[in-house]
This record gives sequence, structure tokens and C-alpha cells, in this order.
Amino acid sequence: MAHDILQDSVEKQTTRASLLILGILLGGVLVLCSYIAPFLGVFSRVTFQLGGKEFNFFSDGLALMGALLLGTPIVIHAMRELFHGHMHMDELVALAVIAALTATDYQTAGAVAFFLLLANLVESRTALGARASIEALVRITPTKAHRLHDGHEDLVNPNELRAGDIVRVRPGDNIPADGEIVSGQTSVNQANITGESLPVDKTAGDEVFSGTSNQAGVIDVRVTRAGDDTTLGKVRKLILQAEQTRTPIMRLIDRYAGWYTPTILMLAGIVLFFHRNDNGLDRAITMLVVACPCALILAVPTAMVAALSCAARLGILIKDVSILEVAKNLTAVVFDKTGTLTTGELTVSRLRPVPGVEGADLLSVAASLEQMSKHPVAQAVTRMAKKTRLSLLHPGEFSEVAGKGVKGALDGQAVLVGRKAWLAEQGVDLAPLSQEVMAEPEGISTLYVARNGRVMGWVGLEDRTRPEARRAMDQLRELGLRELVMVTGDRWSVARRVAREMGCTEVQAEVLPSDKLDLVASLRQKNHVVAVVGDGVNDAPALAAGDLSVAMGAAGSDVAINSAGIALMNNDLERLPFLIRLSRQTVGVIHQNLLFGVGFIAAMLVLGAMGWIKPIMAAVLHFVAATVVIFNSARLVRYGEELHKTPINPDEIKPRVMPEAVVATENA
Repeated sequence: MAHDILQDSVEKQTTRASLLILGILLGGVLVLCSYIAPFLGVFSRVTFQLGGKEFNFFSDGLALMGALLLGTPIVIHAMRELFHGHMHMDELVALAVIAALTATDYQTAGAVAFFLLLANLVESRTALGARASIEALVRITPTKAHRLHDGHEDLVNPNELRAGDIVRVRPGDNIPADGEIVSGQTSVNQANITGESLPVDKTAGDEVFSGTSNQAGVIDVRVTRAGDDTTLGKVRKLILQAEQTRTPIMRLIDRYAGWYTPTILMLAGIVLFFHRNDNGLDRAITMLVVACPCALILAVPTAMVAALSCAARLGILIKDVSILEVAKNLTAVVFDKTGTLTTGELTVSRLRPVPGVEGADLLSVAASLEQMSKHPVAQAVTRMAKKTRLSLLHPGEFSEVAGKGVKGALDGQAVLVGRKAWLAEQGVDLAPLSQEVMAEPEGISTLYVARNGRVMGWVGLEDRTRPEARRAMDQLRELGLRELVMVTGDRWSVARRVAREMGCTEVQAEVLPSDKLDLVASLRQKNHVVAVVGDGVNDAPALAAGDLSVAMGAAGSDVAINSAGIALMNNDLERLPFLIRLSRQTVGVIHQNLLFGVGFIAAMLVLGAMGWIKPIMAAVLHFVAATVVIFNSARLVRYGEELHKTPINPDEIKPRVMPEAVVATENA
């Protein structure tokens, strides 16, 4: 009965387990009293003949009632499986109970059923614990929301919220829907979504997720997604779907399950035939009891559910448990650069004014013009100017030339901001740039600024690498992965800089999406098991081509959640080496469970056939074995607790010596 524990909701299973506890306790008390009754004087003398045998009204009667109470659900379940055409392994226990009852050994029938149901209960409750830990991660949506309407605050059910509604969230409240902060600032604990161990500071314009906890200030949030459409709703749905998928090991066990029961029945029948005058029935019953492989069957699914729970706690969304078997065999990883190894957000890293021009003046002029543009480069320049609290002027006669730059007027002076070649076309005097100090460094993007026909200098921008990405690369190498490839459509100079910082073994720059597919295909032709890691926005074809696909920063992104087999809900790339370690640990636990289960059954079958153990002892040992296997799987639930985000100083990341493979690839 415990074999189907992953099919229903936690609530239904909890109710079923509670009823099972009551039945087991009552049946166990009846069987126990049957053993005590013969020592209570008058109770041992009330007997009568039944079927040619002496039947004690109290000891045998209590044992019979206990056996029927405990054995009936086992027999009914076995008959239901047979009626539906399923050759299940619970039939072995049902036959053992029926055989003991037929032989009028009611105490044995009751004791066997008691210990087997007790093992069933332990298995169910342990698996429920793993399921409940997952449910705890995803069932935290608040039951109320404070919606603002016409200046009033209404208390409503979160299911009534619609996109565009404004809700007020106070300190200590869970955020009722996905949305964007319109006013206020706070710190939000979003560990249940992203797995981040520390609260994240949020202010107006930042995105927040349903079910995360507001820690500090009062914020007003404009709802963007509510109900099942939220990130939390999607995560819950996908996790519960993942539990229903099956791994190759599970399918292998199912394939041979149909042969198992007939084989055991044949062996028990042979023993019964040759020992029919020497406790043959006891030996056969013992073999049926020990051969019921509850722990063996649950060895794989309980380990997988525990691993899913562990991954979900750390913000790793696994859509198919079979991925856990693939991850342990990875030999190559292909990384997209932008948004994966880098932040995907340009930042101003250098200012180089010509002699006679102040750096603040250079940045102020550039930002005053760029504030009118929505280009990512313009936004980066404007963001830096605001961060340094520079006063910006409102430009006149503003216009934007696609792919070249912007122009306008500030205090009556003509200003150009854009590419060096475009400024030259406009007749700007670029002579001051001939000095060696004005040379462009490798690996950054430059934006030139000119005022009244004379160049003022350039602004350098770069997409900074993620601090944790370098540490993740080191961990992947320690795990035995030797092919760490970076692909990007960006320029070679930028790609070379990032590859040097990350220590990639190979880099491909200025590539098209089709080139990424060709790279993955070539690695697979070399017998590599390839993982493709991207941000899920424009990497869907490449993600689909790999043996394993990982989308970064999936929180709040429908595209990222749906585009890959694994979605990292935050941007911490260290989750990838952890996933590989979790995969190897999970498969190791499964092999331990299977080896123990097979060894136990084989040994107990031999001992039972030789008559060295009795049915009751077999039931006790079965219970102990099941408990060992289940608790061995449960260890995975807490795996990875030591994984905490350690702040890294970006300035500590030093370039590595460029691997020869990278240089050779670039030259090619």
C-alpha cells in the first residue's frame, strides 16, 4: 500500500496514515492480549473444538480478531491490484497472512500483518515528510491581501487580485502576488523562491514574488500576476509534476516486477513440497514475508523525492527526476556569456577625459543627452551619473541616430555622444585621442563625447562578470568536467576578457544561434554529455540541444521556467556544481538502498527456507530493513545545508592565463 505514496496530495495521505495508525494500534493490542491471555488463569480454560482443533475463546479469539483487523486491508489491496490486472508484490504478504489463517495460526497471522503494516506506516510517514518539506516551500501564499481602492484599504482574498491592482504589504506579511513596487523600500526574504540565504533589498521599480516575506518597511505593490499564474504557482505545479516522472532505474524495476512474484511463489512452493512434514508451511510463510520488497521498491522514489525537496529548498527547480541521473555523468558545459557568466547589465567602468576636461564634466554632458534614450548603453551612463549625484541638464533639439549615437544641444552648445567613427563623420576634431593615454583598453565598449566640434573624451562600459561564476567554474573542474565552453554573439575582445576571468577551456565569439547548436552537436559527437546554461530568453534552441539544459534567473520569467529542464530561480551559478554533487549523492543512495534490499531479501530467503527464522521474526526483520532504507533516503532532504552565499569582492577576481584552447579557437 505504501508503494503509491507519491500519487495523492499530502492532506489525503496524512488522513490515510492517521487512520492506519488507529487500526494498527487496535489490532496490535488485540494480538498482544492474545499472548497474555493464557497466563491469566480463567481465560486459558475457556476452549471449544473448531475444525478438529482446540480453539481458546480468549487467546485464539483475540488473535483472530487482531489478524482480521490487520490483515483485511492487506488482502483487499492485493485483490484490488489483481482485479485491475497488476501483478503487485503486496500479494506475497496477503498470501502469507491467508496461509497463516488457514493453518489456524492466528497469532502468527496477526503479528506478521502488524509488523508489515508498521513498516508501511514508517515508509509512508517518511515519504510524507519529504513531500511536506516541498509543500512547505510552495504553499506559503498568504490568505489575505490589503488592496488599495479609491484611497481605501480593502481586505480581500489573494485569488480576487487582478493585474493592475495595488496592494499594501506591511512588515512581517507575505507578498500576495507577483508585482512591482510602486512606493516604499524594504528587505524581502525570497529564499522559498530563489534559495538565497539573505534578504534582498527592494525599492520602487523592483520586482517581488508571491509568497516571499516582507521583512522591514511598508511597500505598495502593483500586481502583475496573481493566483496560479505567479512564479510561486508555476514552481509548485512543476515540482509536483516532477514527482510523477520516472527514472530509468525505476522503469527497470517495473520491468521485472511481473516476474518477481511468480518466482518467489515457485521457490516457496518448492520448499513447502520438500518440507511438508517438517514445518514446511512455516518456512513458506516466512519466505513470503521476507520476499515482500517494500523497501526495495521505495528505494528509488523516496530518494528522488528527498532530492527534489533538497533542490527546491535551494532554488533549483527540476522538472523531471530523470535529470538527476543525467547530471552525474556530465563531461562538458556550454555557457552563454550575457546574463549567465556576466550580469547582463552594462555599467560604466572607466572615464577617460582629454587634457583640460574634468571627468565629472565628461560624464555630466554624456548623461544629460543619454537620459532621453532608452538604449541599454544610455541607461547605464544615466544610472552612473545619478549614482554620483551629478546635475543633469535638459537637452534641446535631441535626436537619436540608430546604431551610431545621439545628438542635441546643452546651453546652446552642440553635443554628440556615440561611436568614434560617427563623430569623425560629423567633423569632430579627434586629434586629442592620438595620445597613448587615450587608447581604448581591450574588452570594454566605448562611448565618445564631443562638444562644439571637439572631443571631450570617452566613457568605458562593460558587462561585469558574476562574482560567484568564477568559484562555480573552479568547482566544476574539481568535479572532473574538463570542457567549459563559453559562446557569445559579442565581440572577440569582450569574449576574451570574460573567458580569461572565468578560465574557460574554449570560447566562441561573434556567433549566431545556429552556431551554438553546431557547437553543442560537435561536443556530443565527441561522446560528451553536455549541459547548456543560459538565461532562457534567447537561448531556447541551444538549451533544447543539450543533454541537460539549465536556465538562469528563472524567478519571474515564464520563458526561463519553460525553456529548460532545470531552472535556477536565482543567478547563483554555484547551484550548478551543487546539482551535480546532489545527482551523484542521490544515485549513490539509490545504489546503497538497492544493494541492501537485494542482499537482505536473498539472505532472509535462505534463512527462511532452512527454517532458521520464523514468520514473526521475518516480519520484524522486514520492518527493520524497510526502516533502514527509508531513513537512508531521508538523509538527502538536508543535503547541501552548508551551501550559503558567501559575499565575494569583485575586485578579488583576477584574470587567469588564457588557456591554449581559447587562443587556438580565436585564431581559427
